Amino acid sequence: MSVRTFQFGERVLIIDSKKRRYLATLAEKGEFHSHSGVIAHSKIVGLEEGALIVNSKGSAYSILRPTLEDFVIEMPRGAQVIYPKDLAPICMIADIGPGMKVFETGIGSGALSMTMLRYGAHITGYEIREDFANRAKINVRSFLGEDALDRYDIHIRDSYEGIEGDQYDRVVLDLPEPWNVVPHAEKALRKGGLLVAYTPSITQAVQVRQCFGKYWIEARTLEVLHRTWHIEGMAVRPDHRMVAHTAFLTVARFIGANAELMDTDTD
Repeated sequence: MSVRTFQFGERVLIIDSKKRRYLATLAEKGEFHSHSGVIAHSKIVGLEEGALIVNSKGSAYSILRPTLEDFVIEMPRGAQVIYPKDLAPICMIADIGPGMKVFETGIGSGALSMTMLRYGAHITGYEIREDFANRAKINVRSFLGEDALDRYDIHIRDSYEGIEGDQYDRVVLDLPEPWNVVPHAEKALRKGGLLVAYTPSITQAVQVRQCFGKYWIEARTLEVLHRTWHIEGMAVRPDHRMVAHTAFLTVARFIGANAELMDTDTD
């Protein structure tokens, strides 16, 4: 099996002895600078993943390819991103998979877009700010490559005013008033499709739940808490800090007029 070494143009994750993490794109005349010295990018090219490299002052660094989690946390951003602890659950409860036709609104810096594209989805996205939309496309291209943009169709539009198209498999909402998009989603989703709303406050989640009428079933709201553990030999305890609340995730399934049959008394 051939060894895949680092090449110019690749993203690289550089980790120092204190576990500080840095993202860089390898360029022919590029250099990585920190308070403890300099590493020429050319010194990284040709190395294998996991290699150790010493900078101009003798400090050692680990050289790795960034994971999607690494990239989301460290990537350039315009808007606040959805963090990894919520990205994976969103894709699970929305049942994102290859070929899924997804409508996404509130694109921000593209963290959720990248995750769903990585799962194989085809995304139509609405974003009201052109600078955010451009940043999201740059981030998608940077991590997933140019080909991913073939499945990423972003429009500068306001989803509160409507959704163009229909027969979407999934609708994913990350904006202040998702309940104003739900009526449009009822026209855009196929029967059996899922809607997920990401809302920072519980009052927003309540309003989303209240706007689901008889055409929706199996609505639920959840919150994901992320707690790491300190393990050093047999000394084991939860870390003092945890990533607790970020947002509430609300999901429901759209069944359209079929819901009217559920109201019929068949006894």
